[in-house]
Order: sequence, then C-alpha cells, then structure tokens
Amino acid sequence: MLNLRLLATSLLLSAGLSAAAQTPAAVTADPTVDKANPARNETFQIPSHGALLNAMMLEAAGAGPHPIVVLLHGFPGNEKNLDLAQAIRRAGWDVLYFNYRGSWGTPGDFSFQHSMEDAQAAIAYVRDAEHAKTMRVDPKMIVLVGHSMGGMIAAWATAQDPQIRAVGLISAADMAGRTLVPDGVSAEDRKKVQAKVAAGLANEGMAPLAGCTPESLAAELMAHAKEWSLSAQAAKMATRPVLVVTSDDGLAPADHALVVALQAAGDQEVNEVHIATDHSYSDSRIALETTVLGGLAYLTEK
Repeated sequence: MLNLRLLATSLLLSAGLSAAAQTPAAVTADPTVDKANPARNETFQIPSHGALLNAMMLEAAGAGPHPIVVLLHGFPGNEKNLDLAQAIRRAGWDVLYFNYRGSWGTPGDFSFQHSMEDAQAAIAYVRDAEHAKTMRVDPKMIVLVGHSMGGMIAAWATAQDPQIRAVGLISAADMAGRTLVPDGVSAEDRKKVQAKVAAGLANEGMAPLAGCTPESLAAELMAHAKEWSLSAQAAKMATRPVLVVTSDDGLAPADHALVVALQAAGDQEVNEVHIATDHSYSDSRIALETTVLGGLAYLTEK
C-alpha cells in the first residue's frame, strides 16, 4: 500500500499536476479544536551528556497517546522545517524539535558525534514513561525524520535502535561517506582531501555553531567515514519502512545508492520520491509535506 501511494505521489509531482488535487487536509486546514486536550507547544531542555538541549514539543490535539516524529535538522540548521512540523502535528502526530549541543544557543561543543548522541538522548527522553504520559506520546511509535545532515544522523540512529518504527530521509547528506579515501592514499593527499572538506563546511556557514572549526569537523568526518556512511547503516535499517526524498541538490545519487542497499538487504518498505527543487525545497514545501504525510499515514493505517 505504501509503495503504491508513494509511487503515485512521485508520478503526480513529476508530471507537474496541481498540488490541490493531491494535498492532504493537514497541509491546508486546521483540525477541529479540542478544548479538553488542545494542541500546544511546550519548550524544555533535554539532558544529554552533561548538557541541556534546547527543545520544543509540538503536541497534537486530542487525548492521545499520539505517534511522534523526532525532527532532526541539518548543518548548520538554517532550514528548520518547522512548517513541516506543523503539518505533521495537524495530521495528529506530536513532533519533537531540538538543537544539538553547540548549535543555535544550546550549550556545549558542536560535533557530529555529539549530534548523534543528542539524537539518542532525545529518543530516550520521549520514551521515558513519565515524559510520554505528560506529552501524550506513544513511545512505541517513534519515527525519525532528518534533513540533510539530520538525514545522516537519522539513518545512524535508526540502525542503532531496532525500536524506531520508521525513518524519513530528506536530501540526506552522506557527509561521512563522501570523505572516504582508499587505503594507501598518502598522508599529504589525505590532508588535501581534509582541507577540501573543511572548505565545504565553512561555506555552509559556521556562525550558529560553537566549540568547533571547519578543520575539526572535517577531521571527525574522515576518521569515521566508514562507520557513519549511509551505506554502512543499510543492513540494520532494512527491517523498517524507509522514505527517501531527494531533490536536485547533488545528493540524490548517494541517497539512491542507500535505497538500492536497503532493497538488497530485504527491505520491502523502502520508497524513493524525487522532487525537482533545491536542497531546502524552497519552492516545493507543500510537495514535501504531502510526501512525508503520505509515508506517515501508511504507518498509522497498516
């Protein structure tokens, strides 16, 4: 059912048909107000390795418990996808958004390792029985959705945690995998690769990040290239539904390679949808919301 739904969505998008003909109500209309259990925003901090992550829960209306999306932002996180979060909430899901250590005012030092640990801390927080009850969350229905670097983190966290229900990757950046250099490359050539990676990171913008440099982050990616690459996660991810959304940002080939690896590992619920837009989905936000909501609807219907 998911394969047919998302295939149809992909065909409609690629054919350029009107968004109105395919857009779910949660994208365009507010839900019925529940005065007893209204939708609400809660801000708080999540403990992670001695730091406190700035976080916000978008709680859906209704007594619940609600399925929940943990939304993971990219590098450095200028596109936060909060419009997507609102659409997901209107569809009846809670959404947890947070900033990794050392990013956007959260205390601590930013690193990719810290970001992965922070994602695990956020998952543990919503699984806690007391937190789940307070926030009307179903801890058995946690889905990770990550954009760009957040996609790399979502894939890694899903591979580590067999209880994650499903994962959605939006233009997932294979940041570690693309730093992989063959064995036998000279130290001098490795330095050249690292310098190129650092320059690329600097170009993305480092102002929202603390406790790191482009050079330190490039070295970290290269040191963990094999274990953090998207392809390294495929075997352990393949037991869950996976939605892969790609755009015209140059990341689609690596994301497609992950789809192929997932299918080879036996995943019969992996789906790939391409939207012809930029990395931030700047002119295709409704198309992105429609695609993600289609994947989430499958999980609640099956």
